[in-house]
Amino acid sequence: MSTENNTTDIPEKVVQIRRCACVVKGGRRFSFAALVVVGDGRGRVGYGYGKAGEVPQAVEKAVKAANRNMIRVPTKGTSVPHQVIGKYGTSSVMFMPANAGTGVIAGACLRAVAESAGLKDVLTKCRGSSNPLNVVKAAFVALKQLRARDEIARLRGVELT
Repeated sequence: MSTENNTTDIPEKVVQIRRCACVVKGGRRFSFAALVVVGDGRGRVGYGYGKAGEVPQAVEKAVKAANRNMIRVPTKGTSVPHQVIGKYGTSSVMFMPANAGTGVIAGACLRAVAESAGLKDVLTKCRGSSNPLNVVKAAFVALKQLRARDEIARLRGVELT
């Protein structure tokens, strides 16, 4: 992969490659779409969707989009601070905290998101549609809802003892 500016140290995981066919006079013309999740393993994660005539260009576009759409995920040790549910379309995704040593209990799409975010011990459940694009988007809706303990205390205006 050709990497420019700040993408050199951030690994990417290709979640899905789709092939689309357009029927033209001489036969079929194929194009490709790539869904990619990138993350530094320390709480920053993003996803991107890129379309192009060839697979490498589609992946490259998706990586650029993912680096633009990075979010910060608050963690509690190696897990999430609390249970959270995210919905996108008909996909529903749940992240639950787990004890140390549990590992990432997730399907392929959610595993890519959790590992890219740096979560080592987390339980997940996917309900409804299992379309990878909708599952990844629902996972990001869920991860955006996570709040750290000190952030909640600051928002409520109370002091932690």
